[in-house]
Amino acid sequence: MRQTVSLPASEESESDDALILRLRDGEEHVTECIMNRYKDLVRYKAGSMYLLGADREDLIQEGMIGLFKAIRDYDVGRDASFSTFAELCISRQMYSAVEASGRKKHMPLNTYISLYDGDGEGASQALSELAAPMDDDPEARFFDRENERELEEWIDSELSPFEKQVLDLAIIGMSSVEAARILNRSEKASENALQRAKAKLKRLLETKKG
Repeated sequence: MRQTVSLPASEESESDDALILRLRDGEEHVTECIMNRYKDLVRYKAGSMYLLGADREDLIQEGMIGLFKAIRDYDVGRDASFSTFAELCISRQMYSAVEASGRKKHMPLNTYISLYDGDGEGASQALSELAAPMDDDPEARFFDRENERELEEWIDSELSPFEKQVLDLAIIGMSSVEAARILNRSEKASENALQRAKAKLKRLLETKKG
């Protein structure tokens, strides 16, 4: 059974950089202090990534692995703040796990369509028709599933792998800057990929309207 280390209050109030420096000097027990400090961030990230279809507890475990890697690899004075570095490592570890698992669930239509910026009443109407919520009518539920399946097939065939990755991350609320960090691409490339994905989605919705 793993023994929990009780840390002095002084360590709880120390900066991340100070704790990292102590860790580099051989005080390995401070690792637990840092892990405890960021465990809520891991849980928060897991709650967002859950939309991509992975098991939440598995994601928390992956996030803690990412946090441990951040503690191991962080370079005081060279990298950005530890909190920024840790968030990047946690998100990247979780997203890699989601991609590797191949268990992405079907996403509700409105999570895709909410990214679309309608250019007028007609476009908005087409959008709402495509994303009409299911009701108690079995026939309506069938057609809703057909719409969702058609949309996902279209996304797989019309979007590039990079565009799909950026779209996935945008759906869970990540900015182009965050997506760029996770995917190891430039901010401009991530923003352009998202805009291309949204433009393609717009054309699909206009076709549906017609």
